[in-house]
Amino acid sequence: MAYTPFDLTGKVALVTGGNGGIGLGMAQAMAEAGAEIAIWGTSAAKNAAAKGKLESAGVRVLALECDVAEEAEVDAAFAETLSVLGRVDGCFANAGVSGGRSSPFVERTVEQWDRVLDINLRGAFLTFRAAARHMKARAEAGDKGGVLVGTASLAAIEGAARNEHYGASKGGMTAMIRALAVELARYGVRANSILPGWIETDMTARSTSDPKFAGNVLPRVPMRRWGTGADFGGIAVYLMSGASAFHTGDTFVIDGGYALY
Repeated sequence: MAYTPFDLTGKVALVTGGNGGIGLGMAQAMAEAGAEIAIWGTSAAKNAAAKGKLESAGVRVLALECDVAEEAEVDAAFAETLSVLGRVDGCFANAGVSGGRSSPFVERTVEQWDRVLDINLRGAFLTFRAAARHMKARAEAGDKGGVLVGTASLAAIEGAARNEHYGASKGGMTAMIRALAVELARYGVRANSILPGWIETDMTARSTSDPKFAGNVLPRVPMRRWGTGADFGGIAVYLMSGASAFHTGDTFVIDGGYALY
């Protein structure tokens, strides 16, 4: 008999920031495994392009404009996702921003701090809260189960000099994920974090295209390349699937070995 836990047919995955980079890589793999997909993003053009790509897998795809830092927008987008797709089995809080141009901590402004924490941490909270409410209600009606996944960063566990606001947002996410894994287990909901290393995305383009930066960083990556969005497809399918039914509260480092060297 074939081993089929990775078949996601009949499941619905929501990916915030799913219109590019890591989010699109995860959404694409889950779509190809049979899941219906909802992506949220702030760019209508990127949403439309990603929707077209995902639909080539032959599944239903919903693309919505949503700023995850805004409570009303998150609640409205989640309600529309349920209206169109019927349910959400997995919620991937992937939307985020970088810390911007590096500057000393003593020069960090409140506005810079708040912008990063609002999107990266408040946004994850609002997204997970909407999903958790749905999953709890479903469990209480006899349909237990659900998956929460946060895209954090190596900055959550390493000293990110001049990037304390970004590190704080991602460290906060991993702490929230661990708490959710404990609190929501009674409803059959699992929660895990993914910690990417240096990945080629729109957000990192300025750094990865800088010859000096690449010359300093790539020699420290044992795999000797930048990661890509596609490198996160496998972990998304695993966490969304029955293959990870007893796996919760973990942090998955996907960095080509950077943190080891």
